[in-house]
Amino acid sequence: MPSPTPRVPAKKGPKLYSGARKTARATAAISAGAGRIRVNGTPVELWEPEPARLHLLGPVLVVGELREKYDLDVSVAGGGFMGQADAAAMAIARAYVDQVRGSEIRERLNAYNKYLLSGDPRQAEPKKFGGPGARRKRQKSYR
Repeated sequence: MPSPTPRVPAKKGPKLYSGARKTARATAAISAGAGRIRVNGTPVELWEPEPARLHLLGPVLVVGELREKYDLDVSVAGGGFMGQADAAAMAIARAYVDQVRGSEIRERLNAYNKYLLSGDPRQAEPKKFGGPGARRKRQKSYR
């Protein structure tokens, strides 16, 4: 009878957390580190445009000193720049909450923005026939 092969433990990598807004999808990988945040391989300080960067950094500012303990690598795709910022902010917030496993950070993030952990359900309304958009129709003239 052959001897059983020894079980090799699976390689543990960084934990992954997802976020979504409209058609944008983001995945954040968190690992122990010095507080570096990269978005699609670029440091977050260089991410443009500035309003989207400030929106993305919202959960980082709320957690405060916790930022210096973890490195985040966020990959985001799809949608526009503000949808991407929303999706990345959601992934970052979920990563921090899961690392701490306390209710204080969760409460602080919910007080800052209630959609950071649960998501924003609003979507663009689909276009219908008879006009150029979802609601507007072509004008009629009876004269």
